[in-house]
Parts: sequence; C-alpha cells; structure tokens
Amino acid sequence: MTIYDEEEVLELLQKESTQRKGFELIVARYGEQLYWQIRRMVLSHEDANDILQNTFIKAWTNIGYFRAEAKLSTWLYRIALNECLTFLNKQRATATVPLDDPEATMVNRLESDPYFSGDEAQLLLQKALVSLPEKQRMVFNLKYFQEMKYEEMSEIFGTTVGALKASYHHAVKKIEKFIEDRN
Repeated sequence: MTIYDEEEVLELLQKESTQRKGFELIVARYGEQLYWQIRRMVLSHEDANDILQNTFIKAWTNIGYFRAEAKLSTWLYRIALNECLTFLNKQRATATVPLDDPEATMVNRLESDPYFSGDEAQLLLQKALVSLPEKQRMVFNLKYFQEMKYEEMSEIFGTTVGALKASYHHAVKKIEKFIEDRN
C-alpha cells in the first residue's frame, strides 16, 4: 500500500496477525505532524519526542478500544493533546519558578534548545504562544499551523465550533498585542 487508506489500515488493525503492520502505517502517516503539534506545545525537541513516543504507546495499548466513530487522526490528536497537558501539568508542579512568570522557564528552554533554528520573528511568535493559556495555544496551533477545520477540532476537544472560533480569535488578538508590545 503506497497511498495511505484509512479503511485499509483499520482492516489491518482488526486482525492480530496484521495489527503491527497497520500500526506501523499509522506511525508513518501521523508521526511527523503529531511531533510538530506536540513540539509547539512543549517547545523542547527531547520532550516532544518523549511525548510522541508516549502518545503512540498509549494508542498501541488502546487500539482495541478504537471504534472508528472518529477518524484515526482525531483520536491520535486527542491522545497527544492529553499527553501534552499531563506533561505540562507535571512540569508546572515540579518547577521552581516564580508563580507570576511560568512562561519564563519555557522561553529559556526554547532559547537554549540546540534544535531550535528559528530567527528572531519565530522566537517572538513562540514567546507569544507560550504566553497564551494552554487551550488557546492548542487551538491556535491546530488552526494556524495544521490548518485543521473547526469541526475536526470540535471532536478532539469535545467543545462547540463557536467556542473554538472564539478561542482562536482571542489567541490571535493576544499574540498581536504581545508582538506589538515587543516592537
């Protein structure tokens, strides 16, 4: 199979003898886009790799529960976003940073990340994104970078399209203000 066919992959996942092959196709199809979605949330390459691995482990161990009521990509994004939230909450709980500036730690980690190759504009955008509440940051990342439709995001977040549009709008306004204040 050279072209990814979700129905064919779902058939492979049904049989124990072909389940591994089906899952390998899922990893090949979604690995990179999930990595970048996770990376935009946690900023660090190493953390993103760890969370991506956890996402696929969780997907593999729960593949028997997947009922194809949503697309595989939606299911994987939901797992990845939950893994990101778990990671960020753990990080926040163990961080010894001033409570009034939790973003400083993430920005410092981004600036010292040897894998970050962005210019000043990209760094400024990342700093603006870190300043957003987590849900707004997730919605912005999915809409802006992944160009995901609100309807698909609605399945991932379990919220209305209207709420997501409002969240994206607020995120854009906050990012604009953040960048304006820095220039």
